[in-house]
Amino acid sequence: MLQNSDKFIIKGKDLLELQDWCSKKGHPKFRAQQLFEWMYFHGESNPKLMSNLSQSLINDLQADCVLQTLEIEKVSSSENEATNKYLFRTADNHFIETVSMVEVNRHTVCISSQIGCSVDCDFCATATMGIIRNLNTGEIVDQLNYIREKVETSITNIVFMGMGEPFLNYERVLKSADIFHNPKGFGLGAHRITISTAGILPKIKKFYEEDRKYKLAISLNASNDETRSEIMPVNNKWPISELVAIGRSHAHRNRKVMFEYVLLAGVNDSLDNAHELSSLLRGVDCKLNIIPYNETDGKYRRPDNDAIESFLAILSARQKGYRVMVRWSKGQDIDAGCGQLAVKQEPHE
Repeated sequence: MLQNSDKFIIKGKDLLELQDWCSKKGHPKFRAQQLFEWMYFHGESNPKLMSNLSQSLINDLQADCVLQTLEIEKVSSSENEATNKYLFRTADNHFIETVSMVEVNRHTVCISSQIGCSVDCDFCATATMGIIRNLNTGEIVDQLNYIREKVETSITNIVFMGMGEPFLNYERVLKSADIFHNPKGFGLGAHRITISTAGILPKIKKFYEEDRKYKLAISLNASNDETRSEIMPVNNKWPISELVAIGRSHAHRNRKVMFEYVLLAGVNDSLDNAHELSSLLRGVDCKLNIIPYNETDGKYRRPDNDAIESFLAILSARQKGYRVMVRWSKGQDIDAGCGQLAVKQEPHE
């Protein structure tokens, strides 16, 4: 059982932070690189098993540091595909969910960045939780650590599309992405890491100003501001036109922004919506990811297949600049699909 403590949470620290900690403890700076590799490349949380560390460093880690931030509570496995949903308990007795999806040699992990969410998208199950807190970097990293250890297929892709709005936990999300990308960390290419946002414009601008190489996905989910404001209150601050404009201005060959569009029956799936969306993105060098809605116990429904096909036909016929893809979410039978993550289990001792 994890325990709350006043110990230093060293899991999630980057190399510079580890060097600083080592120096303060009287250890040579090169030990920081060794520790970094043990925690991230090897995924080791037991200092006793870090064989090339000095005994004094091992003693300090055991006495003063937290190296494991999450504890597995439950694993739910789909009966239809190689998809698993992991329920993790945090040290302060809250829960988060993470999803692992394997298809042939592709293994995608959907990472959570917050406990709950404050963006309040009306169709998203996570929004029903409200916001409890941001995850720390160690808690983000440990989701991947655990799944890497338990699933035989190597992790090929990471998507920050789980619980929470990643850009409202910007610094920690980007720090964890850097650890995932580092060759001495998880060693994943930048193009294999995708961060999804509901459209937090100041952080999108910061992402581009910092010249981040990770993929960016912006959730539009409507073809006009009236509809988007109804289902995504964030649109009242940062409307569609501003999101499309920043995607247009920063698009180039290897950095195409992805716009995501969840299809909701009777809300945003009409033929007029398809024409509006096509006009909105016309000439924008981007990807358009259409996501048929994954139903929860709420008021929204997935369009029938004919409506989906008609919507896609218009987008494809008028396609210029953007490229259309369809994401059929996996793990719907265990509520692991896009927009279905929400902790229904109360903490218990």
